[in-house]
Amino acid sequence: AEGLNLCTSGSATSCEECLLIHPKCAWCSKEEFGSTKSITSRCDFLQNLIANGCAGAIENPSSSISVVKNVPLSSKGSGQTHLDVTQIIPQKVALNLRPGDKTSFRVQVRQVEDYPVDLYYLMDLSLSMNDDLDNIRNLGTKLAEEMRKLTSNFRLGFGSFVDKNISPFSYTAPRYQNNPCIGYKLFPSCVPSFGFRHLLSLTDKVDRFNEEVQKQKVSRNRDAPEGGFDAILQAAVCKEKIGWRKEASHLLVFTTDDVPHIALDGKLGGLVQPHDGQCHLNEANEYSASSQLDYPSLALLGEKLAENNIHLIFAVTKNHYILYKNFTALIPGTTVEILHKDSKNIIELIVKAYNSIRSKVELTVWDSPEDIGLTFTATCQDGLSYPGLRKCGDLKIGDTVSFEVAVEARSCPAEDTSHTFTIKPAGFRDTLEVAVTYSCLCGCTGHTMPASDKCSGNGTYTCGLCECNTGYLGARCECEEGASGDVHQAMCREAEGKPLCSGRGECSCNQCLCYESEFGNIYGPFCECDDFSCARYKGVLCSGHGECHCGECKCHAGYIGDNCNCSTETDGCVSSDGQMCSDRGSCICGKCQCTEPGAFGETCEKCPTCPGVCSTKRDCIECKLFNSGRLADNQTCQKHCKDEIITTVDVL
Repeated sequence: AEGLNLCTSGSATSCEECLLIHPKCAWCSKEEFGSTKSITSRCDFLQNLIANGCAGAIENPSSSISVVKNVPLSSKGSGQTHLDVTQIIPQKVALNLRPGDKTSFRVQVRQVEDYPVDLYYLMDLSLSMNDDLDNIRNLGTKLAEEMRKLTSNFRLGFGSFVDKNISPFSYTAPRYQNNPCIGYKLFPSCVPSFGFRHLLSLTDKVDRFNEEVQKQKVSRNRDAPEGGFDAILQAAVCKEKIGWRKEASHLLVFTTDDVPHIALDGKLGGLVQPHDGQCHLNEANEYSASSQLDYPSLALLGEKLAENNIHLIFAVTKNHYILYKNFTALIPGTTVEILHKDSKNIIELIVKAYNSIRSKVELTVWDSPEDIGLTFTATCQDGLSYPGLRKCGDLKIGDTVSFEVAVEARSCPAEDTSHTFTIKPAGFRDTLEVAVTYSCLCGCTGHTMPASDKCSGNGTYTCGLCECNTGYLGARCECEEGASGDVHQAMCREAEGKPLCSGRGECSCNQCLCYESEFGNIYGPFCECDDFSCARYKGVLCSGHGECHCGECKCHAGYIGDNCNCSTETDGCVSSDGQMCSDRGSCICGKCQCTEPGAFGETCEKCPTCPGVCSTKRDCIECKLFNSGRLADNQTCQKHCKDEIITTVDVL
């Protein structure tokens, strides 16, 4: 059977309405075309309009793209000004979008060699971190030595935190004001509690870091959680005081042995004002709003870190690793590493985290309009395409990866305006600016004729048809509203024997006037269509991810299926080794469906009975414990061996 013609069945009564039905619909503005055909037949597929004699008078705009700025990628970071270093290409594109007509462009990203690094060390100085403080007193010199193996341009800064100096977070009784450790036998003397102190602006004089650390003393707060999120936000937004350079990678190392206070915890101390996301460092470089504002939320932290291109490294003790690992899923560009209880592994940890950050690229989107749909396809170092993925891992410095970005406008804005949004790799200074305009108006609309003779003097002639004045109907506005007759009624039946206007409207002057419905719109030449009879998912029309058109869901970008409930995103299907569903299943609707017998887990990563499992584990043991075997030889140990290996020794 012949399928439904979306264009002619869409009940378009103007050129603009036609263009919105489907990107393949075109409009015939030729006057003679409408003399023997209905109004809706002017809206049809391009080939049909040409075949029906409308060549040369067709409105059929399409989406277009132009590259505005396209500076080549750099290969090295040092020795150049920040204006010369380019890590993303192109830098600006202009899109003209017709609703529903998807267009795409390719983005390339490269982590350049020897890029400058600013590292701000943010330390928990609560009492339990006293042994850690002792072990980092000469950290600056040693850390600089290691980091300068990775970059020739390195700067280091330092700040510390405890918690808000109000009850119930800290000891506030008068006897504790100068020494909150009074009466604590294990450690009888410490400094008063404080929210955040900025102690050393970023500098290449690493000896000053050692000097500042050696001056520090621990404090004591009352409850277990710390006020570290206050400190992170101030370190991120107080750019001038911290000294973040525009032309450097920004690393914020956050060390703690406990959980953080988060938004709404401040209400326990009577702080009801949400954090404003602003810098509040006073002349003494202390956080002055600690006792006025609530703790920041994860969303606010993520926003401010991204705004200032900061990679956050959580260096936390093993017992809190899982909690902070969950935080990283909510804050792009963030990583977490396990800190030994005495911080002796801090240099190794920072270098490992830095290498991890530099080994991956993840695109983020800023200020995307609601009516714009974006889908990504990543092409990583293996040369394979990963639809729905916007990140690549296991990269080496200097590697280039690319992303295909498909853009679709779902509708026209209320006003003929333009929008701009930004695509940027998480933690990068470099951005891609995308300027969007909309192709929603027809060229023929500019040639309207009010009170035209072509419309019996009762309407405005535009784009080949008449827009009738109130009280008039008909192709040429020749009928007064309310006129009836058998000849007119015959034009209101979809087929002989069918009810007038499909039983959902009234016939007037050979046109169906569709009834109003509390469920939505009824439309079509014979009122045969509506926008509320499509498939639903959990009671929601088209799952909330599509538009209902004449009984069929038109899914938004990134969704497919009869009811648009199936996501095409694949991020959640990528296993820790970078494979799709661990190569043991298929990614369906954003979730792994394991097909290998015995495989299970969110990414089919668990499979004790799968062929080759024992040999794989053997390869990892050889590689990680003995630095031998095939994985060590081809340097893919880190990529394939994510599990922790535990050794046991029999008691002798």
